[in-house]
Amino acid sequence: MKAYIFPGQGAQFPGMGKDLYEQSEQAKELFEKANDILGFRITDVMFDGTEEDLKQTNVTQPAIFLHSVIMAKRMADFEPEMVAGHSLGEFSSLVATGALSFEDGLRLVAARANAMQKACEIQPGTMAAILALDDFTVEDICHQVSDVVVPANYNCPGQLVISGSIAGIDAACEKMLAAGAKRALKLNVGGAFHSPLMEAARVELQDAILQTQFKTPVCPVYQNIDAKPHTDVEEIKQNLIAQLTGPVRWTQTVEQMLRDGATSFTEVGPGKVLQGLVKKVDKNVPTAAAVL
Repeated sequence: MKAYIFPGQGAQFPGMGKDLYEQSEQAKELFEKANDILGFRITDVMFDGTEEDLKQTNVTQPAIFLHSVIMAKRMADFEPEMVAGHSLGEFSSLVATGALSFEDGLRLVAARANAMQKACEIQPGTMAAILALDDFTVEDICHQVSDVVVPANYNCPGQLVISGSIAGIDAACEKMLAAGAKRALKLNVGGAFHSPLMEAARVELQDAILQTQFKTPVCPVYQNIDAKPHTDVEEIKQNLIAQLTGPVRWTQTVEQMLRDGATSFTEVGPGKVLQGLVKKVDKNVPTAAAVL
């Protein structure tokens, strides 16, 4: 079974999507539609902006979404049998499988980015990557810290990102290193994503999601919050809402997709991060970047 996976924040790069825009009238129309919906020319930032310009949350999330979704629409052989997206990528996967329209997907991604930015200002926080510690040890240390600290991204075996208050992350990093972590690296992010500190964003996004029309996707969507396949519209909505304050269970998602018969993984969108993470779960499974 062919699995298609969609990247999240961090996959952006200057010039992203320019080739799509120039090579296809359909892609050009979708990019211009996105400029109208967003109320600014995101294409100018994507094609000609700097790395710093692309790091703004209100740019990064829609930019990666657009690159992934437009690429999926342009692919001649896009016939997914199962899909998953990493964090933001879950929205790309839902549009690619017909659960959301292009326009509604983009509006939700923009609403999500703005809600997350506001939550960061209300509740400052940060994240850190923990390398070479098992999941149980990381979870146990998070429980020991009195400030807010939770596992946020189960990226692959031996790589888990934690999220929480600045004091909580500092304390947890010290404990992780003492417990044998190879590295406990604070990330250059604007807030504590996928943690309880995103509660204000969850409430705001919940309203937007509940007011949006969803349809049954053409294949199962493996969602971050429980790493299980979903086709039921109401379940998909609730899982999307829970995702903002819950962890991205990427390791478990890939494991479940393999158990359910995935024979190859194709990454649709910018970068190759997810291909690398899949290989860390199973080095023998074929991975590839999407091609037009």
